[in-house]
Amino acid sequence: MRYQVGGSLHSDDPTYVVRQADEKLYNSLKNGDFCYVFNSRQMGKSSLLQRISRRLKSEGYKCVYLDVTQLGSEDTTSAQWYKGIIVSIFYGLNLAEHVNFKQWWNMQTGLSPVQKLHQFVEEVLLPNVKSNSEGGETKGIFILIDEIDSLLSLNFPVNDFFAWIRHCYNQQAHDPNFQRLGFALFGVASPSDLIADKRRTPFNIGTAIELYGFRLHEASPLLNGLKGAISQPEVVLQEAIYWTGGQPFLTQKLCQLILQTALKTSERKIFLPPKTEAYWVEELVRSHIIQHWESQDEPEHLCTIRDRLLFNQQQAGRLLSLYQQVLQAQEIEDGGMGGRGDAKRKDTSDFLHLLPAISPVPTDDSREQTELLLSGLVEKHNGYLRIKNPIYRSIFNAEWVLKQLDNLRPYSQPFNAWVASGFQDESRLLRGNALQEVLDWTQRKSLSDLDYRFLAASQELERREAQQKMEVERLKEMEARLASEQKSARFQRRLLLGVSLALLAVIVLGFTTLYADRQASLSEVRAIASASNGSFNSNQRLDGLVQAIRARQKFQRLDLQNLADANTLDLQTRKVLQQAVYGADEFNHLSGHQGIVLGVDFSADGQ
Repeated sequence: MRYQVGGSLHSDDPTYVVRQADEKLYNSLKNGDFCYVFNSRQMGKSSLLQRISRRLKSEGYKCVYLDVTQLGSEDTTSAQWYKGIIVSIFYGLNLAEHVNFKQWWNMQTGLSPVQKLHQFVEEVLLPNVKSNSEGGETKGIFILIDEIDSLLSLNFPVNDFFAWIRHCYNQQAHDPNFQRLGFALFGVASPSDLIADKRRTPFNIGTAIELYGFRLHEASPLLNGLKGAISQPEVVLQEAIYWTGGQPFLTQKLCQLILQTALKTSERKIFLPPKTEAYWVEELVRSHIIQHWESQDEPEHLCTIRDRLLFNQQQAGRLLSLYQQVLQAQEIEDGGMGGRGDAKRKDTSDFLHLLPAISPVPTDDSREQTELLLSGLVEKHNGYLRIKNPIYRSIFNAEWVLKQLDNLRPYSQPFNAWVASGFQDESRLLRGNALQEVLDWTQRKSLSDLDYRFLAASQELERREAQQKMEVERLKEMEARLASEQKSARFQRRLLLGVSLALLAVIVLGFTTLYADRQASLSEVRAIASASNGSFNSNQRLDGLVQAIRARQKFQRLDLQNLADANTLDLQTRKVLQQAVYGADEFNHLSGHQGIVLGVDFSADGQ
C-alpha cells in the first residue's frame, strides 16, 4: 500500500478518509443547495470533489468538472473565459451529438458573454441532458468548479458570473428545468473575496461546507498501510494524528514516512516496545519534518503556508501579529509547553515574555482572521482561533514570528527594546524625521495593534516634547521680557532718583534763589529807605518822599510773615514815609531834561 502525498486522491483510493463534510456536501447537493467548500490548501478539497462526483454519477447524476486554472489567465478576456466554460460543459457532457456547436455559437452574436452562457444552459444543456448512459432519466446536473480562487487573478470582474449562478437558483421557482441544475465551488477564498455585492452574491443563499482534519475514528483507512509496517499501528496512528492535527496532507506524509522507515529495516517492519510509541513518532516528526523544515518540505506544504502569510507586505504585519496573539494565548493555556501536556516539551522560545498577556482570540469575520484561516495555520475551535497542530506550532513559533516581524519593520530594534522595557522606556520611541519616515512607510499597510501602540506612543512623546519645547521657549521669552522689564525698571528707578535729586536741587536752588532774592529785595528796601532818609536830610524833600513811597510799596509786596526782621523793616519804611510826608515842602522840579538849563519860561496862571 502507498500513501499519496500531495495532489488529489483518485475517487476510489483506499487511503481516502471519509469525513463529516462528505455527507454534508452529498446531502446538500441532492437537496438542491448551492454549495461551496472554501478552505486552505491541501485540506482535501479536490479529493472531496472527485469522490462526491463519482458517488453522484453512480446514482444517475451528471457531473461536470471545471478547473478554473485551465479556463484562463491574466491575459484572458471575459469573452474567451465564458466561452471556455461553455466549451468545457459542452464537451464534458458529450453534447456534440445533439447540437452543432459552431452553428449555435454563431447565432449568439451580439450577446454579452454571460448572456451566451445563460442561453447555452437554457437552450442546449438542460433540454439535451435528460437521460443517462443507460437511457434512464438523468436526476440532475452538477457543475463542480475547482480552484475558484484563480478568478481573483483575472483582469476583468467576475461579479456577473456569480450573479448568474444566483439567477439560476432563483429561476427554479419559475422554470422546473433549473431544478435539475446545481453548483458546487471549491477553492482557497472567501465569499467576500469573490463578490462583495450582497444583492448579487449566491453565497448568502448557499451552504458552506466546513472541512476539518481527520479524526481518529474516521482515519481507519490509513491503518491498512501501517499494520504491516509497525507494531501497535493503532497507537502510532493516534500519535501521528496528534502531531498533524488530522491535516490530510501532513497525515498522509507522516504515514508514508513511517512506511518508508519500516521498509528500510532488515525485517521491513518496526517493532516498538510498549509505551514508546509517542516518543518514537515525535522523534520521527522532529527529524524528518520540523528540523530544517524548509529543505525537507517536499512536496511543498509548510513553505506554502509561510508564503501565504508573507506574500502581501501590506497585510503581513497584521497577520503575523494576529497569529502571535493566538500563539501566545495557546502558550498560556498550555503552560508554555509546545508538546503535549504530559510530555511537557517546550517548543517555543522565551520571546513571548516580551508581549503583554492576552486572552484567547475569539473568531469573527474580519479580513485578517479570514486570511489567517485560509493560510491553514489556524482553525476555529469552540468560538476561538487555535493553531491547527503541534507541527505548525513548533515551526512557526514565537521566535520565527518575531524574526519575520523584524524583517518587515524598519524600526524593529527600538520597537523590541520598547516592548522589552514593558512599554516604559521612552528613549526607544521614534522622533523627528525617523518617526515621519516610519509613518510614511505605514501608509497602505495593516500593522499589529502593538505596532500602532508604539507609533502612537512615539507621536504622543513627540507632541509632549514639542509642547515642552514651546513651554521652554515661552519661559525663556518670559524671562527675557522680565529681565528687560527689570532692566527698564532699574533705569526708571535711576531716572526717578535722578529726577528726584534734580527736583530737590531745583527746590533747594529755588529756596536759595528765593531767599537770596528776598534778601536782595530787603536790602533794596533798606537802601531805598536809607536813600529817602538821606534825601530828606539833604533838603531834597520831594525826592525823599518819592523814595519813601517806593520803599513802602516794595516792602508791602514782600511776603515777610516769617521773616525775623520784618517788624524792624516795617517800622523803618513807615518812619521814612511819615518823615517825608509830614516834613515835605513843595518844590517844583523839572524832570526829564538832562542838559544845561539856559533859560526858563513859566505860565503865570499855573496852567
